[in-house]
Amino acid sequence: MTTAAIAPNAVARARQSAPRLRLTTRGRVVLMTLAALPLVIAALLFSLNSGDAAATSESNESAFVYVDVNAGQSLWNIAETHAPGHDPREVVAQLIELNQLPSADVFAGQELAIPASFSR
Repeated sequence: MTTAAIAPNAVARARQSAPRLRLTTRGRVVLMTLAALPLVIAALLFSLNSGDAAATSESNESAFVYVDVNAGQSLWNIAETHAPGHDPREVVAQLIELNQLPSADVFAGQELAIPASFSR
């Protein structure tokens, strides 16, 4: 049987002839982008989920008083009656917004929600 021996300088030549990995500027940009992409996605998902509303078990049933509009009444009359200490113009604007009314016109029999803070 014969044994094969590798010359020591053959191993050294094999190491020298192996190509070195070189990164160009473009390669560095691509590598850094790929490395940072998961962090950017995680930050985006975290920021989107951080604005959720928190549910509470408290009930706000008494936050509003419901009033039926009588014949001949206007929002101005209702504002003066239920919020005497407030400016009627501001109360009317809040009632329009709160009840999602298309205008300041109200009709007999219509039910309006009035914030409990306005009621006497």
